[in-house]
Amino acid sequence: MILPLITLPYVLRVLGFENYGTIVFAASLIAYFTALTDFSFKYTATRDVAIFKDSPEKLNLIYSKVLTIKAIFLLLSFIIITIVVYSYKPFYENRLIYFLTVPMLLGQALFPEWFFQGIEKMKYITFLNLGIKLFFTICIFIFIKKETDYWIFPLLQSAGFVGAGLVGQFILVRKYKLKFLWLKPRIIVQTIKGNVPIFINQFVPTLYNNTSTFLLGILTNNTFVGVFNAIKIIINFCVSLIEILSRVFFPFLNRKKHAFLRYKKLMLAVSIILTALCLVSYKLVFWYLNIQDDNAFTILAILALGLIGYTLYNIYGVNYFIINRQDKLVMKNTIISSMIGFVLAFPLIFYFGIIGAALNLSLSRWMMGLGLFYKYKKRIK
Repeated sequence: MILPLITLPYVLRVLGFENYGTIVFAASLIAYFTALTDFSFKYTATRDVAIFKDSPEKLNLIYSKVLTIKAIFLLLSFIIITIVVYSYKPFYENRLIYFLTVPMLLGQALFPEWFFQGIEKMKYITFLNLGIKLFFTICIFIFIKKETDYWIFPLLQSAGFVGAGLVGQFILVRKYKLKFLWLKPRIIVQTIKGNVPIFINQFVPTLYNNTSTFLLGILTNNTFVGVFNAIKIIINFCVSLIEILSRVFFPFLNRKKHAFLRYKKLMLAVSIILTALCLVSYKLVFWYLNIQDDNAFTILAILALGLIGYTLYNIYGVNYFIINRQDKLVMKNTIISSMIGFVLAFPLIFYFGIIGAALNLSLSRWMMGLGLFYKYKKRIK
């Protein structure tokens, strides 16, 4: 998580906020399809592996389902992205950036994070992610020397992700002896249907989360996108910490549900500390990233306060209701909150620009978190 923060100031100074914004804008389009190709397996497959990790037959079946369905959605994503890029002039003008970003989808589809989390061997995730980031960090300083080198950035990102995905698959086949099975269409269809509630639950937040950046690029310009994303990277650092804690405890809480109350207190404490740190250290952050926008602190403060709402969603949605097989309850809450956020994104960004993008993101996170907190309290009563 720290390594991208080392490269960001260099990238912003060499490429400029506008070129960086172009890269981010391309990534925001690809992000919609990242959620599609994952198809909720980071939770459903993790949950299944945690339960059946001592059964080689079950693991082979889970592995085959994941690879087959990801391959189907990966092919579909490539077709749709190609059509979109060639159909919309601003995308077509930067088509090289989009097509250099697309291989990230392949790398993320191949990377078996779901398996390593299910068997609680997170060291593989650490080593492979660290390998990606080290490769990416070193190459940025070697190859990116001037503004016109901005196309190298997505190329390096994609190369790192694809490499890590291939190594991850090699570990599954050689060390864990997993075998790919050709599945009957009926099994594939049943798996897709069974995963739809959690898929919707994971995909729909992309509508508010990613659309804030995407619409900002369409309604304003790439410079604003660059500034917004630079600030959001600091918040995403905190989001990643919360997400890691949430996902590390996910297989554990599947087996020991009585530990939920202690987990809840831990997560709330972490989110409050992270929010306070963001607000206290803003001068250092802006100096480090060379951000001089007049609205920078307002944007940071709004996004930081959204961390608590995001934590509430992880506590009650992922590690309570989903663990207790209440997938549809979480799905309904997510759909309602995300659709409200998606609809609000248009007027908020149109009238308030970059501040509206920050407001939309944080409001949506609070709606998701508070909705599940209310349902939890109601259930306890």
